[in-house]
Amino acid sequence: MKKNVLNFSLIAAFALLTATSCDNDDNDSGENEIESSQLYVSNNADGNVTVYDILTGEVKTLTTVATAAEGIYYDEDADEIIQASRSSNQLNVYSSISTYLASAVISASVTSTADVESPRDIAVKDNFVVVADNADVDGNPDTADGRLFVYTKSNGALTLRNIVTTDFALWGIEFVGDDLYTVVDKTNKLAVYTNFTAMNTTNAVVSASKTIAIEGIVRTHGLAYDKGTMILTDVADATSDADGAFHIITDFDSKFDAVASGETMAVANNQVRISGSSTFLGNPVAAEYDAASETIFIAEAANGGGKVLAFSNASAGGDIAPSINNTLASASSLYFYAN
Repeated sequence: MKKNVLNFSLIAAFALLTATSCDNDDNDSGENEIESSQLYVSNNADGNVTVYDILTGEVKTLTTVATAAEGIYYDEDADEIIQASRSSNQLNVYSSISTYLASAVISASVTSTADVESPRDIAVKDNFVVVADNADVDGNPDTADGRLFVYTKSNGALTLRNIVTTDFALWGIEFVGDDLYTVVDKTNKLAVYTNFTAMNTTNAVVSASKTIAIEGIVRTHGLAYDKGTMILTDVADATSDADGAFHIITDFDSKFDAVASGETMAVANNQVRISGSSTFLGNPVAAEYDAASETIFIAEAANGGGKVLAFSNASAGGDIAPSINNTLASASSLYFYAN
């Protein structure tokens, strides 16, 4: 196991977090300490899961059955990882994750049928697992489309319930309550399907409930939401490894509601943009956000061949260096967990 490769200023910040982090109601001082904090990362170089322990600086690799993967989720109640495999076009579930104290080869305990073609992200709500797939549905590159595969997870099985075909290309997806936010790939737009799993129960072509443009973004890919703040990444020119960015939108819900469908959310008074040579951002394809520590995690697919970045000082925006800068070939997706 490799140790002490994470930036220790960020490790210390996590270790000292108290009142903003819950799950420890027995602390007599009234403060709640973080006991565990991990970042789970998938990649398209070998499909393995890299686990970064934010508190200790330790890193372990869980070797999976996939050789390329995009989309990852850690279920703390079941102690399992759900990962979307691009090499086998299915979802794989890996159990008893916390029992692996060092790097290990792991086997899937549950697999779905091979339904997807080009998975890019997954989002989980209750017993539903949604996969965003950006394969060309109708075979015509001039028409934008994508698919959202909706699986139910129960009784030790993942079962495809239905497929929602979108009228735009997809990449990142994120549940905010019952609403599913989706990146409109190849654009600077963000869409939402309200009450997604309840309102979309059959195979159908469905338009989003609302779509807005985000000023300042060229081509968005990743998104992350926590406690009212939305992070959106910008890969800009996908052939460049140095022109990426991400935007921070605090008080996102009210700002999104204030923009009419089809209109644009302005940068001024709404967004903070982080970009520039110091950021190491080229193709930031996925993001995670921890509101308690105000830390943004980025899966960077291009710069330096692939990186896992973290920014703990991004609120001012601009050309800032990351607090964590770890090399990971073809980093593709990530999930942050703390308790």
